[in-house]
Amino acid sequence: MTKYFTQPGEKDQDAPEMTFLDHLEELRWHIVKALIGLLVATVLCALYADYIVQDLLMRPLNEAGLKSQVLSPYGIVLLYMQTVLICGLILSMPNTLLWLWKFVAPGLLPKERRYIARIVFFTSLCFFSGVAFSYFILLPLSLKFFAGFGTQTIDLNIAVDHYISFVLTLLLGAGLVFELPMVSYFLTRMGFLTPAFMRHYRRHSIVAILVISAIVTPTPDPMTQIMLALPMLLLYELSIFVSKMASKRNAPPETEQSLLPTEERS
Repeated sequence: MTKYFTQPGEKDQDAPEMTFLDHLEELRWHIVKALIGLLVATVLCALYADYIVQDLLMRPLNEAGLKSQVLSPYGIVLLYMQTVLICGLILSMPNTLLWLWKFVAPGLLPKERRYIARIVFFTSLCFFSGVAFSYFILLPLSLKFFAGFGTQTIDLNIAVDHYISFVLTLLLGAGLVFELPMVSYFLTRMGFLTPAFMRHYRRHSIVAILVISAIVTPTPDPMTQIMLALPMLLLYELSIFVSKMASKRNAPPETEQSLLPTEERS
C-alpha cells in the first residue's frame, strides 16, 4: 500500500514538520473559515428566502398539480429556517470544499498542490450536478408519481413543511452522492483503493448503491430510489476510470492487485 500522497524522491523538503497539535490547530481554523462561508451564504439565502421557497422549491409541486397546506402554527417559521440553513449549506459547498482540500494540501506532492483549484472546481461541479439532477429530473418524476395516487373522495394535499424537508434532503443527498468519482480519486491517491478492487466488487457495489439510494431518498417509494440508483451505477463505472487514471500516477504496477483477495491476484 502506498504512502499518503507521496512517492520516493518527490517529498517536499521545504515543508516544515508539523506536530499533532499543529494539525489540530490548522484543522480548527479551516473549520472556522468554512463556517464563515456558511454564515455568509445563509445570510444571503435569508435575504432571498421568499424567492427560494415560493418560486424555486414550490414550483415542482405546483407543476405537478398538487396543493400544499400548513398543519401547525409554527410550520412556516420552521420551514423558512430549514430552507435558509440547508440552502446556505448547498451554496457554500465550494468554499467548504476549498478549505477541506487546503487542509489535505500539505500531504500532496508539490506539483499536485498547483491543482487544488481544479480539484475544488470538479468537486463542486459533481456536487451541483447532483443537485441539478435531483431538482430537474428526480423531483418532478417523484411528484408525478405521488400525484397519481389521488382519488375522488380523498384530496392529495401535501404538508408544506414536510414537502420542503423532502426536497432539501433530496437535493443535498443527490449532491453528496454525485461526489463518488472525486471520492474514488481521493482514496486512490491515498493508496486505499484500486480500479481492480472496484471491478472485483462491482456486484457488491450494486447492492450497496441500492441501499444508499434507499437511505438518501426521504420517501420509501421505489421509483425515486431507482431513479437515483441509475446515475449512481453510471458514476461507479466512471469512478473506476477515475481510479485507474489516478493509480497510474500514484502506485507501482504491482499495487493494482494488492487489494484483491489472494486467489484473485495474477
